[in-house]
Amino acid sequence: MTGSHGGAPDGGIGRRRFLGYVVAAPTLVAAAELVPPVPPAAAAPAGLPELTELLDLNDVMTAAALPTSALISVEVRPDGTVAFALPRAEVGQGITTSTAMLIAEELAVPLERVRVTLADARPELLFNQLTGGSNTTISTYVPIRVAAAIARDRLLAAAAAELGTPVTGLTLKAGVISDRSGRGLDLGALAEKAASTRTQQVSVRLAPRESFTVIGRPHNRVDARDAVTGRKKFTMDLDIPDARPTMVCRPPTINGKVGSVANLAEVRAMPGVTDAVVISTGVAVRAETFGQCIDAVRALKVTWRPGTAAGKSDESVLRELHAAELPLGLRPPTPVVEGAFTFYFSSNSALEPNCAIADVRDGRAEIWSSLKSPIVAQQAIAARLGLPVGKVTVHVTEGGGSFGRRLFFDAALEAAEVSQKLGKPVRLMWHRADDSRQGRTHPMAISRVRVSYLGGTVLGYKQRHTSVSTDLGHGLGEIFTALAARLPVGDAGFSQMFFHLSQAMSYDFGISSRLLAETDKSFNTGSMRNVYSPDVTCARELIVDQLAARMGKDAYRFRHDFLGDERSRAVLAKVAEAGGWGRPMQPGTAQGIAFHAEYKSVSACLVEIDCRPETVNRPIRDGVGGPRVTKAVFAVDVGLAVNPRGLEAQMMGGIMDGIALALTSSLHLRDGYFLEASWDNYFYTRQWNTPPDLRIIVMPSISDQPGGAGELGVAASMAAVACAYGRATGTMPTSFPINHGTLSFTPKPTVPPIPPSPADGLNGGGASA
Repeated sequence: MTGSHGGAPDGGIGRRRFLGYVVAAPTLVAAAELVPPVPPAAAAPAGLPELTELLDLNDVMTAAALPTSALISVEVRPDGTVAFALPRAEVGQGITTSTAMLIAEELAVPLERVRVTLADARPELLFNQLTGGSNTTISTYVPIRVAAAIARDRLLAAAAAELGTPVTGLTLKAGVISDRSGRGLDLGALAEKAASTRTQQVSVRLAPRESFTVIGRPHNRVDARDAVTGRKKFTMDLDIPDARPTMVCRPPTINGKVGSVANLAEVRAMPGVTDAVVISTGVAVRAETFGQCIDAVRALKVTWRPGTAAGKSDESVLRELHAAELPLGLRPPTPVVEGAFTFYFSSNSALEPNCAIADVRDGRAEIWSSLKSPIVAQQAIAARLGLPVGKVTVHVTEGGGSFGRRLFFDAALEAAEVSQKLGKPVRLMWHRADDSRQGRTHPMAISRVRVSYLGGTVLGYKQRHTSVSTDLGHGLGEIFTALAARLPVGDAGFSQMFFHLSQAMSYDFGISSRLLAETDKSFNTGSMRNVYSPDVTCARELIVDQLAARMGKDAYRFRHDFLGDERSRAVLAKVAEAGGWGRPMQPGTAQGIAFHAEYKSVSACLVEIDCRPETVNRPIRDGVGGPRVTKAVFAVDVGLAVNPRGLEAQMMGGIMDGIALALTSSLHLRDGYFLEASWDNYFYTRQWNTPPDLRIIVMPSISDQPGGAGELGVAASMAAVACAYGRATGTMPTSFPINHGTLSFTPKPTVPPIPPSPADGLNGGGASA
């Protein structure tokens, strides 16, 4: 790699110059300065464009992050490593790896020499420290590369001075700058020489795509070895002095409150227990071990006041949703295809239990937790404790999964409250039953669709999606507020903005309208992976199947003919070809195919499902066997894929989510609480319904820009499974997951709130709660 780059197509990133800074520091520190680009004047489109073609949720999040991009810097250290504090949360999606790849590309250093850590909460970043909406790679792709490129040019200049050679005669490779005679200098040896005593603005060109040796190549995760050897550090692994295990005795109904506690003194005297105190969400117990915490929680005798959802059930919430549904309008005189669909509550729990460490003493607070919105968490914790924000330090730790759960920081709030009341550090962890029953859920929703057609033409598409309210109080709402004047739906509520900026109509279906109505704020809801899209897309794709049949067309060919652009048609054609669409299938088995687009990316999924009685009725311990997805082929075009191997992993996870939402995973609401109390009876995709034949196809792309990928795999896979089920059984499914009506387990009691484990952990029997 030489000191200058060029050769990218006109308008490509490699041809443009970017501004940034060399920051005053003892060693080389560089940062980007980016402002939202002014879009070129364009001719008015021939028809009414989709809103998401003009501006989508990802655009909004990227625009919100740009003004503070200069505050994020790359540091070259004397030991030859390159350090970067990523203002996003790593929760298993692999962004520390893709970030390291961006830096390694521009600085031409080995990947193992890039050290990516997670930044503490930094209020000065404003909206540039929120992880969600498949936005991390899109919003950080250019700023990180610009900062690394500035560092590269600065190092080359320092090497030129040191070697007495023009920059044009230098080569940078594998972290070493060499001249034509073979003399070389490691970047570490130049870290101080390339530093600046004052902050100065500079301009830089990025490496053109055709020169890439790291970006776009499959790479294993930089943290893979630590993950599989147990060296990876999560919140509960941190060694914080005197932070004792802490758990909370929670109410039997959602958001219930403590009335009185009959035996607080007795519980405080139990073996190992150091403290027991009433807090806003229950009764907190601190002990020497988590086992002692569990014993104490189970021993507490608490009188509870009813919660916000007292007396509610699936049936009563369904009635509320129907009452809040917006009308579809008069039925047109032309033929129509209609459908109404129900999507039950599903759990927002991550694999790693909800947890946080807090030390609140002497007028200050220090928090450790996996947080996707740490700035908002810092503000909320400061308000709860009555402290200035500057007195609250929030450390972002790596998380074991999220599904959107880590956008909320309830464990951190609780830990801070307990620590302040006790004046001692606490290591707070939720039990599995806590998160199933009191945690965040994907809201229950209904979706009604009507499509009108005449002959071979689709005249119009209407969808009315009605949902229990989705809580957007984790930071996205603040972004919407700040940018409201620039948004085309600026006078709408947060949820409406989110809905309209994330839902795209990819088919040429005439006049299209999709509207959201929300009701009932009594539940703890969250932005579960893909938020509205799985339900909305599943309902749409099922109707597309029905429409194709009504018009006498093949389901794949119908979609292909009505998709509006070649990129979308290409992913659909690829899964049809790779999956053998239309091949003969045995009775009771079938294929399903579906399409989904979001955040500058397109995807398609083909599945095969087995609904034969011997499969559906196979014995599963305390579970419903149900249909088995035997094959899944998923094609995705995200533009420039920074790490194709990481992208494949993301899509695999999304497919498992889609299978779960279509077939097995839901929460049953009864008398104001959810019956599920562990992973034992919340049936996420298990080995017995994971497809043995699974293929991910990353489509080639000449794009200079990455698209969103974090959530992309869920909607198309859920819809494809639903469509396959309808073809295999001859009946279009209308309620999801399809096994929700069968309660396959005996519900665990709500008092005590922590149920006994189904296994002792020693003899291998059962599964841990």
